[in-house]
Amino acid sequence: MLSVNNLSVQFGKRVLFDEVNVTFTPGNCYGIIGANGAGKSTFLKIICGMQEANSGSVFLEPGKRLSVLEQNHNSFDPFPVLETVLRGNKPLFKIKQDIEDLYAKPDFSNADGERVGELQIEFEEMEGWNAESDAASLLSNLEIPDQLHERSMADLDGKQKVRVLLAQALFGNPDVLIMDEPTNELDYDTIIWLENFLANYDNTVIVVSHDRHFLDAVCTHISDIDFGKINHYSGNYTFWYESSQLASRQRVQQNKKAEEKKKELQEFIARFSANVAKSKQATSRKKMIEKLNIEEIRPSSRRYPGIIFEQDREAGDQILNVEGLSYSLYGQKLFDQVHFNMARGDKAIVYSKDSRAVSAFYEVINGKLKAESGKYEWGITTAQAYLPLDNEEFFISDISLVDWLRQWSKTEEEREEVYIRGFLGKMLFSGDEALKASNVLSGGEKVRCILSKMMMSRANVLMLDEPTNHLDLESITAINNSLKNFKGTVLCTTHDHAFAQTVGNRILELTPNGIIDRYTNFDDYMGDPKIKELRNKMYS
Repeated sequence: MLSVNNLSVQFGKRVLFDEVNVTFTPGNCYGIIGANGAGKSTFLKIICGMQEANSGSVFLEPGKRLSVLEQNHNSFDPFPVLETVLRGNKPLFKIKQDIEDLYAKPDFSNADGERVGELQIEFEEMEGWNAESDAASLLSNLEIPDQLHERSMADLDGKQKVRVLLAQALFGNPDVLIMDEPTNELDYDTIIWLENFLANYDNTVIVVSHDRHFLDAVCTHISDIDFGKINHYSGNYTFWYESSQLASRQRVQQNKKAEEKKKELQEFIARFSANVAKSKQATSRKKMIEKLNIEEIRPSSRRYPGIIFEQDREAGDQILNVEGLSYSLYGQKLFDQVHFNMARGDKAIVYSKDSRAVSAFYEVINGKLKAESGKYEWGITTAQAYLPLDNEEFFISDISLVDWLRQWSKTEEEREEVYIRGFLGKMLFSGDEALKASNVLSGGEKVRCILSKMMMSRANVLMLDEPTNHLDLESITAINNSLKNFKGTVLCTTHDHAFAQTVGNRILELTPNGIIDRYTNFDDYMGDPKIKELRNKMYS
């Protein structure tokens, strides 16, 4: 059991946590959520012992081991891959090192021999003799092949390092597993493997993630940071979100009787229970649905941006025709012979195992890169708006956000400050926030500014390359809902599983050997054995 008692954290005049008391019990997975700056990562660092609180204490039951997913991807570069995983179980690895150091002594004595015997008993009790095979099995499950196990971590690319560090955190079945954004830089298949692993994990998991599908798949509880406190709610993220939204709506329904409100909440829990009973939590993790409680349903204080995409006019039948597009980078083919025709109303998830391929594709069809071969043609009735992966070029000047957005005004009315402030206000830049210099914004603020620019354009074709990057869960939810309701055409690339599944009605997968084009949703596409076989061929 892990408990936090009377924890307070303050930076200057800003109070982050005020006498927080929470307990994390075995067998449950807690998803830590909160607005940007609420203190999610700070809280994890405190319970890991990496940061001090102003007051309060963290208690881990004696004899229990806590493991943390390493955030510095280069911190183990001097070590071999397999050894890096073994180092995840520090007590076990220390015993292993002590044994090896004793054997390496040139003047090995009888006392040393007795000490080795004692250490070997401890090592055996910790199942140390199976450690290397267990570590190798974890690496294989995370698609790190055997030939890399003895290589240096420095020889691996960024995505491979993330997988090794994930294996390190999982190694040795820790009693408390702490993970901050574990799905970052993982591909779809690896995330699914991790979801299944954690859904069957018997110990305590505490995780921060902006991936709603991941939170839904693994969490038995949501731990909400709000007003300097942390409150646990039974259920996964979707239950927390939908129940808090329902409670917020009920709060403004002054004329509705208390009995009617209670009945509505009970019916909501019944509907949710029926759906979740079929999910992996009910059968493999802790049947968390049994603990859902009407008293736990409370309104959230979260602020959601008002993202509304509208069209000036509806496009005609011809949207985008692509014929034989190919592009290489440093001699490596990113995509080749891409052919497809977009129809009005298509919402295509553009996907590739190599993220550079999709970003290059967007840059090509937006006229920023020149393809090696092939051509593309936009329909004459289309108007496009584009959110690029790299948006730094838009934020070089120190002009205010009002003047920044005014650059894309088309009419006198749109140049009026009150009009511009309306769009900025929808994206939570209200009051003096709208006067901030555009070159000092955070990553999430820049994305919200680009979204304001896209909304103001009233385009009928939207292109978005990883729109959820840098955004909090509230903004991700808002843009997700907006794209679902948008009447125009969408091309979108996202690592957010829930986003891809709920927005897309078509999958366009770019490979070095052509394109796979299917009208289907993301889950069905990824789960189809025939498509999986085809995908393997296209990347070979």
